Amino acid sequence: MSGLLKSNFGRRDFLRTSAAAGAVALAAPARIGFAQGGPTINMQTWSAAVDTVQSHVNAFTEATGIPVNYGNAPWAQYRESMVTKFVGGAPLDMMWVSDAWLPEWAEAGWISPVDEFDFLMAYNAEAEDFCTNSMTYNGRQYGLTYYTDFMAFLYDESKIKEAGFDAPPATWEEVVEQSLVMKEKGISDYPMMLAMAQESWLIEFMSALVFSHGGRFVDDDGMAVMQEKDKGAVEALQWVVDAVNTHGIVSPACVETGELSGLKAFASGNHAFAMVAKYRLRMLNDPEQSQIAGNVKQAMMPKGPNGDHNTVGWMRFHGMASQAAQDKARAESTAKLIEWFGGKANGAYTFQKFLFLDIGAGFGVKPLFDDPEIRAAYDAYGNVDMIQAQQALAMKKDVVTPWFGEWNETNGSAWQSAILGNTDAATAVMKSAEFWDELKQDY
Repeated sequence: MSGLLKSNFGRRDFLRTSAAAGAVALAAPARIGFAQGGPTINMQTWSAAVDTVQSHVNAFTEATGIPVNYGNAPWAQYRESMVTKFVGGAPLDMMWVSDAWLPEWAEAGWISPVDEFDFLMAYNAEAEDFCTNSMTYNGRQYGLTYYTDFMAFLYDESKIKEAGFDAPPATWEEVVEQSLVMKEKGISDYPMMLAMAQESWLIEFMSALVFSHGGRFVDDDGMAVMQEKDKGAVEALQWVVDAVNTHGIVSPACVETGELSGLKAFASGNHAFAMVAKYRLRMLNDPEQSQIAGNVKQAMMPKGPNGDHNTVGWMRFHGMASQAAQDKARAESTAKLIEWFGGKANGAYTFQKFLFLDIGAGFGVKPLFDDPEIRAAYDAYGNVDMIQAQQALAMKKDVVTPWFGEWNETNGSAWQSAILGNTDAATAVMKSAEFWDELKQDY
């Protein structure tokens, strides 16, 4: 989930709460054993895989002699609790960061870049590009990844066969063709499940549609290009509008359907196709949770006439607090901890593997796809080669900016208005683009 930003105070106040910090000094993994001990490091995460995290913390302290004060909070409260700590000056050194928060936390000076150190940046060679891009803001990299996922296109193989097809659709045009056959044969009233309700997942659904149509919302300079007919956004929205209003293969209730309710409908056998987060594949093939378990497969994201099989990805990373970066000894110890969790511990990507095997969390480093235990775990419910191929085509959300939260609601409403037939796709996207540029100029 994107983890969108919410705050009880204004955007400009948020960004100007504290000043940015300078560069940090880090230590390479091979150097961990060279200097034992150090100041106590304060580490904050949300409450995920707590026992696994604590065990890895204990191993770090045993290996380095550096004590760690580990705290966590539920995801729903995590961001607000971190803002309170930042503003109040609570001791913070390393923390988990969502890619959606990076611009605001960096602008506020609460976290510090870690990219002046070649040994740490060497991990980028084995990380997925969209992960590295998602940790980068204004040309600076702010951490090491530990979790990632992407929007996947899933299908019910039994319905594909019942409809008389040998393979799932490879294009959005083929999604329409196969869906119309299913409707005609009474296999499904609305073969394609789309969740387009105004919630935090909406930007991921939109981005997957736009990227797979070969488009973008904004260009490399952050200026809106979504309104241009050859940039994919208008084309993607028009596909949804036609799917609802012309072909009748997507329910008009999609604008009220959230990710979880859409997932449950797909798991109940109501649809043949669904666009959901890849990690949902495990649940959908679990007979205790899904009526279509064993039939759910992943295909590459369908592509538009001018697009490819691209999708959207999201990630979380280990970041360094600016207050840690201001003290060399503390920065050294914090960097070792970041590397222990986000890089290699004892020569292996231990934590990312632990996290996957514990809770099924996706990883952002490519070598783990070759790990026999990981391949076996993935193959229990999915096609690991398909997962790897799709993850390689994931792209970062191009709209994650300090003003994203203000724009996002207007953008979602514009898309919904077109889906409901209250305006046309081009006008809806133009409204969204104009508001984007207005916010960018104001910022």
